[in-house]
Amino acid sequence: MTLDPKIRAIGFDMDGTVMNTKVNYEKLGRIFMDEFECQGVPGDIIERHLKTGSLDEGLEWLEANKPEAFANFEKRAGDRATEVEMEFADQAGPYPGTRELLEDLRRRGYKTAILTRGGHSYADYILSRSDMLGLFDAVIARDDYPYKEAKPSKIAMEHMCGALGVGLDEVIFLGDGTTDYYTCVNSGTRFIGVETHMSREGWEKAVGPSVETIPLVADLRRYIG
Repeated sequence: MTLDPKIRAIGFDMDGTVMNTKVNYEKLGRIFMDEFECQGVPGDIIERHLKTGSLDEGLEWLEANKPEAFANFEKRAGDRATEVEMEFADQAGPYPGTRELLEDLRRRGYKTAILTRGGHSYADYILSRSDMLGLFDAVIARDDYPYKEAKPSKIAMEHMCGALGVGLDEVIFLGDGTTDYYTCVNSGTRFIGVETHMSREGWEKAVGPSVETIPLVADLRRYIG
């Protein structure tokens, strides 16, 4: 199988897709709930946040009831989140074959980008530390735009494609989780899942049997020859 000739770019999630990282996601998730609790966001909204992972309702409440707290929320919570991400940053490294794949893609004329919910300074650090940053034409991170525009919002994909100068139908995106998948569903972008954290069976159970998956990012080679 080969890529559609109209594909001009390949986008990648970072943690768990391109880079094998260790992040305390439980601690990371707690940051936003703590911020909501400190600002008096109603408990029922916080409960729904815990179930869905979406910050939208809490942010809307802050914007309507505490505009000053809303204005500072993203930087305050984002700075704390970056601290958590950096705890084990020195242990991060690319998955086997990833560097070689990226070099091959660029030789073939494809543009490449990272689209991550991680902080930009964190992304730059771990990619630079592994001498990988220069293999991407763009890095779009959590704190580059308002949080509402982060994955799984289609706007996140629009930002990435805009940075690359390609259309949504001219890119394939690879990721290791359902947030990546639904970003592509929401934007109409083709998705390929990697099986670093979910098996093929796990992917099918999570999003359905039609999902395309490969064991590792490096296995994208089966599509490009």
